[in-house]
Amino acid sequence: MTTNQPPLWRRAVAELLGTSLLVMVVVGSGIAAQQLSPNDVGLQLLQNSTATVLGLTVLILVFGPVSGAHFNPVVSLVDWILGRRSGTGLTLPELGTYVVVQTLGAIGGSVVANAMYDVGTSISSKDRATGGHLLGEVVATAGLILLIFALAATKRGVLAAPAVGAYIGAAYWFTSSTSFANPAVTVGRIFSDTFAGIAPGSVPSFVIAQLIGAAAGLGLLLVLFPSAARAADDVVLPHQVDKANS
Repeated sequence: MTTNQPPLWRRAVAELLGTSLLVMVVVGSGIAAQQLSPNDVGLQLLQNSTATVLGLTVLILVFGPVSGAHFNPVVSLVDWILGRRSGTGLTLPELGTYVVVQTLGAIGGSVVANAMYDVGTSISSKDRATGGHLLGEVVATAGLILLIFALAATKRGVLAAPAVGAYIGAAYWFTSSTSFANPAVTVGRIFSDTFAGIAPGSVPSFVIAQLIGAAAGLGLLLVLFPSAARAADDVVLPHQVDKANS
């Protein structure tokens, strides 16, 4: 890791808040869509995906300069793996911190979203782990990893917020799983028995599929952009500050 990163506690707060707000957007808009359009699942998905595109884009812009706006354990994991090749990216203790706060933030975001709509926090009963859904998670996660790290490797990180938002919005529609592509968000969505929820029994296979997708995305990245490891500190957005301001 470079020495001019913001301190870990500040980055952890950013990852906690960012992941929590991301799940609030996903779950809250899912609840609103279910209430506003109870008889039209397609319209519910349109409302849910539109809110996610806009919300994720804003959250990356807000928190990216502090923590990189990972909001996703597989992004942090790939950042750590790539960084081992060049002495950049997250250290192992930082990776552990990111994953813990992302997961806690996701659970908290789900609880708050439920409370805002007075639906109460309950465990989801929505089973999702079919073969098609799992393949969708592999594809969605691979594409996300390739996009994020390719932008960093080619010095186009300024496009990360709209590009990642656009990709996730598109993947809501072209993947059968509606593109969770995020283990922390997957765990958080256990705690809302609504349109956006996922049953606990579906979570382990979803997370495994996401890890497989991350490995596939990393493999494609190294084939297409061999120098990507040097840009690990710039994922998702560059997050470096002058020592005097850290």
